[in-house]
Amino acid sequence: MKQKLLSLLLCPVILAGAMLTGCGADGTDSSNKNTTTQKEQQNNATSGSSEGGSNVTDEHHYEGIELTEDEIELTVWESTAGADEFVIQAGEKFTEMYPNIKIKYVNVELGDTKSQIALDGPGGVGPDLFATPNNTLGVLTDGGHILPLQNPEYVQNKAAASCISAVTYEDQVWGYPISADTYALFYNRDLIKDEEIPATFDDLKTWCLDFNSKNSGKQGFLMSLEGYYSYIFTTNNGNRVFGPDGTDESATNLNNDTAVEGMKYFQSLRKILDVPAADVTTSYCDGAFQAGNAAMYITGLWNVANFKDAGIDFGVAALPSLPGSNEPPASFSSARTMCISAYSDHPDEAAAFGSFMMSDEMQYLRFELTGALPSTSISVDADYVAGFSKQLEYAFPTPAITRMDYFWDPMNAATQNIWDGADVKKEMDAVDKTIMESN
Repeated sequence: MKQKLLSLLLCPVILAGAMLTGCGADGTDSSNKNTTTQKEQQNNATSGSSEGGSNVTDEHHYEGIELTEDEIELTVWESTAGADEFVIQAGEKFTEMYPNIKIKYVNVELGDTKSQIALDGPGGVGPDLFATPNNTLGVLTDGGHILPLQNPEYVQNKAAASCISAVTYEDQVWGYPISADTYALFYNRDLIKDEEIPATFDDLKTWCLDFNSKNSGKQGFLMSLEGYYSYIFTTNNGNRVFGPDGTDESATNLNNDTAVEGMKYFQSLRKILDVPAADVTTSYCDGAFQAGNAAMYITGLWNVANFKDAGIDFGVAALPSLPGSNEPPASFSSARTMCISAYSDHPDEAAAFGSFMMSDEMQYLRFELTGALPSTSISVDADYVAGFSKQLEYAFPTPAITRMDYFWDPMNAATQNIWDGADVKKEMDAVDKTIMESN
């Protein structure tokens, strides 16, 4: 039996012990409120206070969702490393509000969900909700694997602008952004002082040449040799893959003069990291920084917990600027997105839980458990946030068009070949050709 809930009230709660403060867009339409039921009154009363007794009045609504009164279980796919615990704890909170709806966490890593849903969804053994990077939305929608949101206004009123853009594809909203990601420049304060952080890549090269000569066995600078990172060197002068909005499938913009000159500059960094491409793996870079053997490293929020656990006193700054620019280059940004499976038997309830994960209380919880930046406008207290927030001002949402799927392999190969001395123009022409000839 379905019960129409014209206005489902989510009262965010600041978690006890968290040194955080909240804010956000309201998005409330009081003209559409119905008289709350006894069950809703209980939910509002219990969700309005924390262990410390504080009362939060910031309220968010989403409308037009029908929730069943039957006993059901929602299956949610997510990764590990804190993301799993978030789904589990958020599920417990949601079930407190709706005891007939249980949440079941299943481990499917973020990079595997796109292919796994195509296999498991049609067979009836897939999830109701699953986490995916926003750049997979084109493939997922074209394949008919996900549903557009019933309550897009909730996301549009509540999410940060970059996250709204990230989950919008062909003028529809296709998921609930639950965190914002990009990469920036991590640095080890035991090896480089805050005031020494280079503002430009030229300054970085100069600093590293001196550091490397005086510190045998250590590296001044590291970055994984993947297209995800090397892409920044193609972005001077507003150059963007598939155009300024990432939707122009007629040109990759990866082999024009700007991109080629940028990748030649990238090739020059071999002077400060004289290691063959095959050895500059992500695991090598992670391990070196965690061991205290690297001063600076371009990586993302996913490493915050690892570096903390390793006892590294680190800071984070926006990326150094490239020659000819005084701004950080455009890193890829993404929104970790909860999508509703097109094969779900409970899409309404999945929408309710997806919305709940964007509530302030759950955004604070996810930050505590994962260190990832919230997808909404709440404020969080950590010294590394400022560096990521500045980088996000210049970041470029990873394109969601289907052709973007063909970017990664050729760009990864070109990045490694260029690092090892290959002709830059030939390599970038090959990247462009492979992508444009993709079907």
